[in-house]
Amino acid sequence: MTSPLTWQQLRDLKLDKLNDAADAWGAVSRHADAAEERVNGDMSGALSKTQESESAEAAVQRLQRLSRNFDYIRTECGLLRTAVSGLAAELASPQRRVKEALADAAAHAYTVHEDGSIGYPAAGTSELTGRQIPGGRAAGRNGLIGPGGGVHGPGGGAGLLDPAAGYRGPGLISTNPHQAKAQDIADRIARALRDARETDGRYQSVFAKLRATPGLTVDAGTWADAAADMAAVREAAGGQIEREIPLDESPADRKRWWDGLTDARREEYLASYPDVIGNLDGIPAQVRDEANRENLQLLIAKFSGEEGEVARARLGGLKEIQHQMELNATTRLSDPREPPMYLLGIADEGTGRAIVAYGNPDTSRNVSAYVPGLGTALDGDFARNDLRRAHDTAVLARLNDPSSASIVWLGYDPPQLGGVDAETLLSNIEVMSADRAERGAPAYNSFMSGLGVTNQHGDPHLTAIGHSYGSRLVGAATQEGGGIPGADDIVLLGSPGVGVDEAADLGVGKDHVFVGAAENDPVSKLPSKQEAIAGGVFAGGGPLLSYLAADIADQGDDDIWFGKDPASEAFGAHRFKVDDGPRPVIAGEGPTPAHSNYFNPDKDPESAANIAAIVSGRPHLVTTEKYR
Repeated sequence: MTSPLTWQQLRDLKLDKLNDAADAWGAVSRHADAAEERVNGDMSGALSKTQESESAEAAVQRLQRLSRNFDYIRTECGLLRTAVSGLAAELASPQRRVKEALADAAAHAYTVHEDGSIGYPAAGTSELTGRQIPGGRAAGRNGLIGPGGGVHGPGGGAGLLDPAAGYRGPGLISTNPHQAKAQDIADRIARALRDARETDGRYQSVFAKLRATPGLTVDAGTWADAAADMAAVREAAGGQIEREIPLDESPADRKRWWDGLTDARREEYLASYPDVIGNLDGIPAQVRDEANRENLQLLIAKFSGEEGEVARARLGGLKEIQHQMELNATTRLSDPREPPMYLLGIADEGTGRAIVAYGNPDTSRNVSAYVPGLGTALDGDFARNDLRRAHDTAVLARLNDPSSASIVWLGYDPPQLGGVDAETLLSNIEVMSADRAERGAPAYNSFMSGLGVTNQHGDPHLTAIGHSYGSRLVGAATQEGGGIPGADDIVLLGSPGVGVDEAADLGVGKDHVFVGAAENDPVSKLPSKQEAIAGGVFAGGGPLLSYLAADIADQGDDDIWFGKDPASEAFGAHRFKVDDGPRPVIAGEGPTPAHSNYFNPDKDPESAANIAAIVSGRPHLVTTEKYR
């Protein structure tokens, strides 16, 4: 067992050496990061460009594993850097206090004993005996109650007789004028030593965890261990680092905070709190991407160890995002037109969180953020389909203006479908309620605000896109105080209504609101609440009476579930051309095939081109459609 830290060791500890060690671990972490980039770039790229064979594909896969290994090295070395730096920072205060106490002892010519007690000289004359009051020895008390409360043992004095107290014994006040000062110095040494030993013990436990066995294979289990290591480093730091993160501030305040940190401090936050930094609006995109690539591995490890349908769905989505990122890196090496992929958010909260950008949103003049809708969750379908929509929008928008980026924002809990036929939709309380949209709106506005403050252009062109129930969230976001921060244009696709009756109420001007509504998309034709009630009341009278009653309830035929039909003339937006889409059920593609084609350049090239024109700030390229 390691001997307790002594005051002599604390005094002589070279904290600068600890800081040098922390910097060295930081350098190793950065080297691993650079090696990962080189593997992803030069080596994998060279193979992808020059070799087309099974062996070349196998080599690329091995290099991808190597890349993940470097990612793990970067993570663990970053944690070591944070731990060593944290140890040095926490020991600085008790060391300073010990040195100050020792300086006071020297100034009074007191003796500091091996055990930290303070010897002081005789002084003054006793009123009772007329003799000089003898010197004594003050044992430090560390402030704890019970055994161990003092340097010498229980009670702080271990029953030692203080000669200065004379016949009255150690429990009474000494008449030697040096005693009180000596006791104060001894107590300060004892308390500083107490704090240093507590710190030392905490970090000893951390360093014992931060060890890798020879021949380690980096897999989900290894990343699970990394998550435990991260938790240990956080616990050792006592939450000090986390308390400094401006969680409750605005994205602009967070940006200023991040910009004001030293590189070393940033590395500490990234190493210990990637899950916080990676999902914090106002932090630059490249930083969030770096943190979230690590978060992705940690979440894969977490769900790999869990059972159940939800865990399997989350794991499938996370692994597919990882696959898409690896595919994107490889594709970009052979096709420079491919927009780079940034992971701006990833978490397991609720139905899952994922924010993925194609193109750098901080360096692009045009940036869109698309909100998916009904039935979306962090699963394989989202990672394949919704990411593809953001990708296709970015690719087409960059044809109009290369300085364009497109984002899919799954930052809320969309209603989950128990079925997809119209009757089921109308009976699904979550789907037919605006509650989830309204709860998600503040998070979307925070994200949009963050896009504005981190963008390097003074006034970037921002487009808010809502698809399906996501359009209801966009509508709710416009009704928050100040509307959607920085939004110039709004695009509504397959919308069941947005909660307002006129495009002018969305805060960007009606000429900047665009609507795509396929003829065969039943979600964009859900009956209004009045129609549904009227039709239900008169259902006993047969289909004709139900139809007439519903038509009376909506005489303008322009109301749908969440207000005016955005594709109607009464709403007042620009309706652009989209393909009618396959007919529900009859086309043999399910109940709502037309609801999913708006972004697809293969199935609906005109709609995809119109969306891209809006996103890239080229509204004159939009082809219009007559109102419903």
